[in-house]
Amino acid sequence: MRCRNGSLLTLICLTCFFSLSWYTAWYRDKEYGMDSYEKQFLELQQRLFHAEQENQKRSRDLSTVLDEIKRAVAEKRNAFENHTVEEIKWKVLNMTSKLPMQFTNIYMFLPHLLGHEDSLQPNVHYGHGRTGVSVVIGIPTVKRDKQSYLMDTLRSLFSEMSAAEKEDCVVIVFIAEVNSQYVNELADNIKNGFPHEIQSGMLEIISPPSSFYPDFSNIKETFGDSKERVKWRTKQNLDYSFLMLYAQPKGTYYLQLEDDIIAKPDYFQSIKDFATQQTTDDWLILEFSQLGFIGKLFKCKDLPHLAEFFLMFYKDKPIDWLLDHYLWVKVCNPEKDAKHCDRQKSNLRIRYRPSLFQHVGTHSSLAGKIQNLKDKDFDKKALHKPHPNPAAKLSTSLKVYQQYSLEKAYTGEECFWSFSPVAGDYILFEFEEPQLLDGYLFRSGNIEHPGDKLFNTTVQVLPAMKVNNVPQALIDEEGFIQIGKFQNGIAEGEISSSLGKIKAIRLKILTESTVWALISEIFMKMKK
Repeated sequence: MRCRNGSLLTLICLTCFFSLSWYTAWYRDKEYGMDSYEKQFLELQQRLFHAEQENQKRSRDLSTVLDEIKRAVAEKRNAFENHTVEEIKWKVLNMTSKLPMQFTNIYMFLPHLLGHEDSLQPNVHYGHGRTGVSVVIGIPTVKRDKQSYLMDTLRSLFSEMSAAEKEDCVVIVFIAEVNSQYVNELADNIKNGFPHEIQSGMLEIISPPSSFYPDFSNIKETFGDSKERVKWRTKQNLDYSFLMLYAQPKGTYYLQLEDDIIAKPDYFQSIKDFATQQTTDDWLILEFSQLGFIGKLFKCKDLPHLAEFFLMFYKDKPIDWLLDHYLWVKVCNPEKDAKHCDRQKSNLRIRYRPSLFQHVGTHSSLAGKIQNLKDKDFDKKALHKPHPNPAAKLSTSLKVYQQYSLEKAYTGEECFWSFSPVAGDYILFEFEEPQLLDGYLFRSGNIEHPGDKLFNTTVQVLPAMKVNNVPQALIDEEGFIQIGKFQNGIAEGEISSSLGKIKAIRLKILTESTVWALISEIFMKMKK
């Protein structure tokens, strides 16, 4: 019994011992695990503390940067507000004309002018401040390394003007240089070469102040052009803009030329006639040369907007590219194709042929550049004469020869040429909207093909409304009324106001012809 009790006690003791050992081991493991977690927690807490400290530092840095930006913006705003419209003035001799109201944001594009309001005041070397003319001619010129063409250009322009035309224009030579010695010497040479034009006020000579141009040293190179070329074209954009803004209040039209051209006889009257013959005021550019920026005519009232666009992107692209982009912005629909865009732009940019100006310079104003640019339309004989005509649907029964279409003749791009007509053939102009017309002119044949004329051909009109008091013999079964006929290849006449608006005009050929038919001029004379 004692033995059994002893064994039981021993068993209990062993059980207690092992239980205690297991508990002690478990407790130690637990204590170690708690220490590990606590250590990880403390490390996490430390990292969070450091992150918070770093964020606070960055927040303070950001706040400092924002304060600096606010201060800089405030300074710029105060500086801009201190340059009111009243202070932005153009000095022309003893006269002062204000910069256009819509152009006072010039400092946005040329911030280097802030605090230098004199940068907008041209140096007027010679001139009498002539205004109120029909055409203002702007000629920028710069110092060339090789040969100057300026004096020959001025001689050509003046020699082809009548006395009356010289009274109706002002020519502005803009010497786009800041070297005062060179500028003064050239101004004096021009004055000595053209004393009468200077004295009469038709010729003015100006130059920019030295502070007008920005620092070109950090200009960005684009489109694969060298730094020197980018600087040249960038300065050129500024020169054209400065000249346009100076010329703007002086006349009705502004003609942009370059300093190395010659002009055709009667160029001045041709420009005025073509401008006044436009049937609408929607056009932006009339082109009298196909080269670059030569012979481009603008309305003076459009110059502030145009110059503003040039200055907005003056560092980005050449002037002729910017001009095309300006047209695109005006009328092109991004959802339409390029052909549609070209048609829309053609309503704003209208070409006159043949060209009235020819480029004669060989040495470019860009140092080292040789350019033998020639306007191929300049020497062409006038085989056709363009006129602005109202929109119309065109059709003919004649067989057209090659590319000499009726559409091209109507828009003034080319003459119309067809094989020999037969009795009953016609040419029909159906206006998109009925028109009030003063008269008409159709000229057949040209200097190269003088015999290809229309003979025994009548001119008929289709009024929009029924007309009374017209002899029945002049009205055909379709309602067309005969109002004229071709004589010696030309049909020209007035259209009576009693006929009202006209829906269509038709040329009707009465007999067979042995020669081809060529029409070199089509002019629907609109009522003004």
